[in-house]
Amino acid sequence: MRRTFTAFLVLALFALPLFQAAGQSDYKTLTVYTALPDTELPTYYSEFQKDTGIKIQSVRLSAGELLARVTAEKNNPQASVWFGGSLDNFVPAGKAGLLDAYQSPELKNIPKEFYDKAGFANPFYVGAIGFACNTDWFKKKGLAYPTSWDDLLKPEFKGQISMAHPGTSGTSYTILATIVQLKGEAEAWKYFTALNQNVRQYTKSGATPPMDVGLGEAAIGITFSHDGLKPSFEGYPVALSFPKDGTGFEIGCIGLIKGAPDKEKANAIRFIDWILSKRGQELFEASHSFRLPVNRLAAPPKGAVDTDNLKVIAYDAVWAGENRKRLVDEFTKVIAAANNLK
Repeated sequence: MRRTFTAFLVLALFALPLFQAAGQSDYKTLTVYTALPDTELPTYYSEFQKDTGIKIQSVRLSAGELLARVTAEKNNPQASVWFGGSLDNFVPAGKAGLLDAYQSPELKNIPKEFYDKAGFANPFYVGAIGFACNTDWFKKKGLAYPTSWDDLLKPEFKGQISMAHPGTSGTSYTILATIVQLKGEAEAWKYFTALNQNVRQYTKSGATPPMDVGLGEAAIGITFSHDGLKPSFEGYPVALSFPKDGTGFEIGCIGLIKGAPDKEKANAIRFIDWILSKRGQELFEASHSFRLPVNRLAAPPKGAVDTDNLKVIAYDAVWAGENRKRLVDEFTKVIAAANNLK
């Protein structure tokens, strides 16, 4: 009996690799740089570990900081996956040789309008720019919510607007690129010069302005819709308004960092495929992120804002990515330096 059992055990051990699925690795760790808020990350990471046994080590940075970190580490990458942030940030990263080309097979379930034609970024959500408004402040003042970009220039909003700096925030860079595409570059700088009079402080992260609004530190926060919905869900007096003259939007992406450790490559690809799948996309509900999934098979979270119901401009993310450094440098020079950000 003992000999039979031992023989069976030996055969079973030799047979194990035969049952290992393609693309899987014996290495069970993955290092990720992410631009997503800390509040929603545990949901994705814990569910991914349940499904795969792979544990994620993660560093959270704003999108601009993430691009700077990956650039600085180009010759010695410390992470395998760039998780979150708009296509605007992936475009210059791809051109600078910071990313490995990879397109997930899950793209078959995602509209082609969201694809990265250069082949570096994989889209996994979309979100439009809007205005998070403190309902108590507006009620007390007897004022209407802003419904256009020019509404933000009204004198009654002096010192009451919270906005991130486009040098560190992907959200705010989308705002900058939206106004440039909407008004033209010369008029855009005039606009931001006027808006600057009403901005209380430029923050580091694009997720901070709606929380400033929720806490009563600002009346208006310029933000993505999914970030603007969070404070309301958590019980803060916040409502969303959108510019009727047109707004920009982001295509949130994920990609492979070039030169990352070989031992993590299979895990990195597996994570990208997983977050783009119906399973991964429907976790936007459990994480209370309110992101709008791009996978046609995935149900959107309750309360998420559908960009089809808004007036969105024909936002050119590739142009925005190619002109990112120039526009950010000009914003820092003409409007606001990127020092002492909150």
